[in-house]
Amino acid sequence: MAEWFKAVVLKTTVRKHRGFESRPLRQLRRPRHRAPARLRRAPGAGPAWAAWEDDRLLSLRLCDLGLRLEGSPVQARIERLLAELRERGLRFRPHFWLSDEWFSPDGVSGIAVPFYLAHPRLARLERRQMLEVEGWGRRACMRILRHETGHALAHAWQLHRRPAWRAQFGSAARPYPEVYRPRPISKRFVHHLDHWYAQSHPDEDWAETFAVWLGSAPAVWRRRYEGWPALRKLEYVEALMQEIGSRRPSRLSRRRVDPLPQLGQTLRQHYRRRRAHYAVGDPDLYDDDLRRVFSEAPEHQRRRSASAFIRRRRSELRTRVARFSGQVPYTVDQVLKGMEGRCRALRLRLPAGERQALDDFAVLLTVHTMNGLLGGRRRMAL
Repeated sequence: MAEWFKAVVLKTTVRKHRGFESRPLRQLRRPRHRAPARLRRAPGAGPAWAAWEDDRLLSLRLCDLGLRLEGSPVQARIERLLAELRERGLRFRPHFWLSDEWFSPDGVSGIAVPFYLAHPRLARLERRQMLEVEGWGRRACMRILRHETGHALAHAWQLHRRPAWRAQFGSAARPYPEVYRPRPISKRFVHHLDHWYAQSHPDEDWAETFAVWLGSAPAVWRRRYEGWPALRKLEYVEALMQEIGSRRPSRLSRRRVDPLPQLGQTLRQHYRRRRAHYAVGDPDLYDDDLRRVFSEAPEHQRRRSASAFIRRRRSELRTRVARFSGQVPYTVDQVLKGMEGRCRALRLRLPAGERQALDDFAVLLTVHTMNGLLGGRRRMAL
């Protein structure tokens, strides 16, 4: 199993993650909404919806949440980021606002922060809806903030217009791909966020490189990337920041795109859209590969059913594959459901011990999770 997996995973294609993109400006402004009186509380009191059950909370509009960054769990992370910028001698300070996801809009020198980071109750809802809370922990949040700061700084200085920037990272005018084909063994790119994200687009290559530079001392990143072509990009960032760091940026836009008070969709609509984005392909495509791991032979009919085995190990498999593949747990879970259903329909059984079946199935799940992001219309030859 390991041989074919090694050959396949180095060729696999990954859908570009929605969360870390440089979002274009919207031309039409959404109307401003005001929270109903029944949701407004006295100063110092917690929001009324914090005690609601999920079903009731999902019917609430994003604009009615009444959230603020000030005093929220993410405020300390933002303050830490600003301290890092000061420590590096950078005059640039991005501005922040709450929205529906992480992004830094084109032409704007600021960062949108997802609403669920502003309150523990919403973080719990996010976990139940998407099986993870992206950016909730200190380390994960700081990684994303540094990445998005790279985008915001590039917008403020219009770095994509510099010939030296294009020589290092490529043309920012290149269209963003719906999918990209990463090379996990490539040394031309830094490793920061999951998904080998620096390989998705020149803008992301810059943001990832900047994040590594900002988040670690020169001695650390020089040692980590010694002998890598990616080291030249880090050295370029170092030289560029020494050149422009103490100067006022050439273009500062404090615009806020899609701020939370202007988002009229309900939480239920929001999560339906997100889950649809991470949904993956046709379960029937799993059949031949499932037969490689499990058995439908008569001599194995007294063994444990493959569907029961997958159901019992579901949480372990989801965590293991999400960590290895870099995909969100929700996507892994959708593939797991499809595979469990096909095992039940095909009446497959475990042909050997559970440990070997677990390892083989984890490899198969990883490949189909990553391959399934193409929408199930194409599949890899295993």
